[in-house]
Amino acid sequence: MPLISSLKGRIVFNSRGSKSIEIDVITDNKFLGRASAPSGASVGSHEVPSFVDNNPELTLKTFESNMAKFIGVDASDSKAIFEILKSLDTSNNFSGIGGSVAYALTIAAAASASLSLDVPLFAMLNDQGPYRFPYPLGNIVGGGSHAGPGTPDIQEVLVCPMGARTIMEALETNFNIHKEVRIVLEKIDKKFTYGRGDEGAWAPNVNNDEAVSIVAQAVENTGLRLGRDVALGIDFASSSMWDSTRKIYDYSRQGLVRNTEEQIGFVEDLIKDYHLIYAEDPVNEDDFESMALLTKRNKNCLITGDDMLVTSTERVHEACKYGACNGAILKVNQAGTLHNALDFADNCTKNNIKIITSHRSGESIDAHISHIAIATSSKMIKTGVVGGERVSKLNELLRLSEYDLIKGMIDLSFT
Repeated sequence: MPLISSLKGRIVFNSRGSKSIEIDVITDNKFLGRASAPSGASVGSHEVPSFVDNNPELTLKTFESNMAKFIGVDASDSKAIFEILKSLDTSNNFSGIGGSVAYALTIAAAASASLSLDVPLFAMLNDQGPYRFPYPLGNIVGGGSHAGPGTPDIQEVLVCPMGARTIMEALETNFNIHKEVRIVLEKIDKKFTYGRGDEGAWAPNVNNDEAVSIVAQAVENTGLRLGRDVALGIDFASSSMWDSTRKIYDYSRQGLVRNTEEQIGFVEDLIKDYHLIYAEDPVNEDDFESMALLTKRNKNCLITGDDMLVTSTERVHEACKYGACNGAILKVNQAGTLHNALDFADNCTKNNIKIITSHRSGESIDAHISHIAIATSSKMIKTGVVGGERVSKLNELLRLSEYDLIKGMIDLSFT
């Protein structure tokens, strides 16, 4: 049994240069697990806060004053660690101890335990299998909260290499399309600065319709068949555009607005015209009725909740009442602890909601989510596309392909 023998916390910086909490957990006096909490730019209103009173230093101090409570605990028991955290924090969202601590502590403990037990993290989290690789969703063109003015209102135009048969082939496909989009942009914008958003996607001065069309063109330019070899996906991040007072979606960068009916029509036109396989947050986070309508009418597309579900089991139960969502983003830090996130994944699976494990726009170089994606049988993984903190997750998938436990091909089945 891997028992926690010591802990240490520190303030570090994420990929945006913002402060974060990193925690070391040592089990059996020798096995070091380390994790840094990520943070998002597009944040759902229902997810847990990162810091106590929005103060990283106070959050670290609060953790340090309670570290002794975790000494001697089984690091492989995520529920036991969760229960100690809840005994220290009576809030319902970890605001008393900080979501960044809840994340970093539980992930670091699991990482340390896997070393002590001499098994890969994914196998420690799920000792049953079967293990399959998720498809890497490559973020190719970005806008919204991840890029500056002049970029699209929609947050991400993504590619899914659905024709790939190995993880190496899948990654090469995404990288080649990313490179081809740069060439396309150079031809239409002689002043293109090669600017990129938080997650490595190109951040060009184009509108929403042009952004999707450019990525589709790049796919075809590489000799791949859209909808067969490669499928497109879009993260609309609609809550960031929703004006609750006027009841409209404000596409301010393109200079237009849409009511709910028009938003649904816009989304469905894109699904039809570009054979989208993935549509994330196509309506605002509390509009379960419209999400259910989209889910019902677009069965070949993963209508996915991120801000709507915020990795919350309670929100999944609410969505299921409406029949909303056939896809769900899993971000451990939205829920707080690894235990919360795994419970969320179990409930999604029981309700036939496909899981997409995801990074955040403010990331560390940690690669734990690659293991979490495999352990939860995620259909896809979002890691961005280029940049050290993004590629670290993708390279970990390549390393994991060496394990005999994961010799199966990528399996993309939405039915």
